[in-house]
Amino acid sequence: MTALQVSAREMVQAAYENRYTWDKSFPGYTTDVTLKLGDKTFTGTAKVNPDLSAEVFDVEDETANKVIKNQLWEVAIHRVRRPFEKSHGENTFKVDGTDENGATRIAVGGKAEGDAYKVKDNEFVMVHRHIHGVVVTINTFSSYDTGSGYLSHTYDSVYHDPKTGEQKQGRSEFTDDYTQVGQGERQYTVLAKRTVTSEDGPDMEIMFSNIELLA
Repeated sequence: MTALQVSAREMVQAAYENRYTWDKSFPGYTTDVTLKLGDKTFTGTAKVNPDLSAEVFDVEDETANKVIKNQLWEVAIHRVRRPFEKSHGENTFKVDGTDENGATRIAVGGKAEGDAYKVKDNEFVMVHRHIHGVVVTINTFSSYDTGSGYLSHTYDSVYHDPKTGEQKQGRSEFTDDYTQVGQGERQYTVLAKRTVTSEDGPDMEIMFSNIELLA
């Protein structure tokens, strides 16, 4: 393995381990929810369980209920803490130059052949991954420092067909705001608000308030 490949793996590992995640003691939480979907507003409550499953209450509209549940699941799944080797042990990494902003481009081989990352200041600023039959590219423009890892603050996403390269849907832009809940060793950073603007769908804003950790 060349020095470049070693440094590429080290860069990816450093950024991977710098992401904010929840520990195994994560207790789950309850929250009030307000969802604005286009020109409609829905309110209810929700619970994220210790196993990261989500439940939504008092939202009878099926689409809104599903959107809230999906958002909570999507957030929680990215907070799972897994050892680097468990996630990337079968992948290889190679430095592929730098972009105009000084981020290091990294090409992925091995099990995740065709994936790619950009890393800058120990953070992923671009993730290009094959997931469930599509290719998703996420560019992160700013991040939030929790004090024990970073979270994306503003970013976008685009989906493409892995075979044809054709764009599957319009670009979406996200802004995530966070709050800290609990204290001491039982303090966790959770999503307080997410705003999504999409080229081909209704704009969305989801807000979480009165967040309380489960006992």
